[in-house]
Amino acid sequence: MNTLGNKLKVTVFGQSHAPAIGCVIDGLPAGFAPDMDRVAAFMARRAPGQNAWSTPRKESDTPEILSGLVDGRTCGAPVAMVIRNADQHSRDYSGLKRTPRPSHADYTAMVKYGENYDIRGGGQFSGRLTAPLCFAGAFALQLLEQRGITVAAHIGKIENIDDAPPDFASVSREDLEALLRKPFPVFDDTAGMNMRQAVEAARMEQDSVGGVIRCFVLGLPAGVGEPMFGGVENRLAAALFGIPAVRGVSFGTGFAAAGMRGSVHNDPFVMEDGRVRTRTNHAGGVLGGITSGMPLVVNIAVKPTASISREQETVDLETGENAPLVIHGRHDPCIVPRAVPVAEAVTALTVLDMMLE
Repeated sequence: MNTLGNKLKVTVFGQSHAPAIGCVIDGLPAGFAPDMDRVAAFMARRAPGQNAWSTPRKESDTPEILSGLVDGRTCGAPVAMVIRNADQHSRDYSGLKRTPRPSHADYTAMVKYGENYDIRGGGQFSGRLTAPLCFAGAFALQLLEQRGITVAAHIGKIENIDDAPPDFASVSREDLEALLRKPFPVFDDTAGMNMRQAVEAARMEQDSVGGVIRCFVLGLPAGVGEPMFGGVENRLAAALFGIPAVRGVSFGTGFAAAGMRGSVHNDPFVMEDGRVRTRTNHAGGVLGGITSGMPLVVNIAVKPTASISREQETVDLETGENAPLVIHGRHDPCIVPRAVPVAEAVTALTVLDMMLE
């Protein structure tokens, strides 16, 4: 169940505190020469320990490619890679099999796997597993770029502070390229400053905050996707929910559409430069599960980091009694900024998979 995709398949493996994590990418076209400097730069956006809003855990996240590339080009064989884990503090997780952490997979994993479950750092449920996803996604982003397709995301919200995105119908590549140059990817830098202050306030209070990531895909032709259960929304939602901490996925106007009238929410069709467009883009670039040629707009809700330093309630599974819990270790006060490239990676992999089909 750790495999994503139909034509382009990505299998992720490893655990947070295992010797290594990694992935196998099957279905890449032969002859593709990935720019490994760009792959490294993309992975660095997700890497821990770089700023005040991420965990202080230090990991180089350097990929070691085992197969699939010859003289820097894909050869048709699966690309296999590993990332060696280096900065584990496994002792921080001793005792959690007895007292599961609220909002983590500790309890459900122990019910399913019993004493065999690797609880260190969350095991296979850890956000650490998104590093190989970003490696695979970096390949997909470059392959999509060759097809004239751009994928980029911004921090749409942290706690109750909203960014100010461009109009969904007119967002441009220039908008997204400017966004990708920023270490804290927001359109409104004042909003970004307020978001960082909210993250710091939560950290000082031994708490955490969540938010929303909004991902744009430009250059997608009309006609991609299948009706009913094979639609673009279906495929992307299923993939994006594989990212730890994702609690919701919507498209375009999303849940706000429920409070709008049809006369407002409907996107009028217009002819522009000889092609069909819509004047607005409340639908987020998808109609009936099939791309319309307008920008694809995906909204991803991310919960507050589950591991917080303040005391919480849990149960003692040995005594069968209620118990207090204080979580030790190193954790992000807000997952959202580091999850932005992960959202881009998973979106790119899913879109490329549909294009290859």
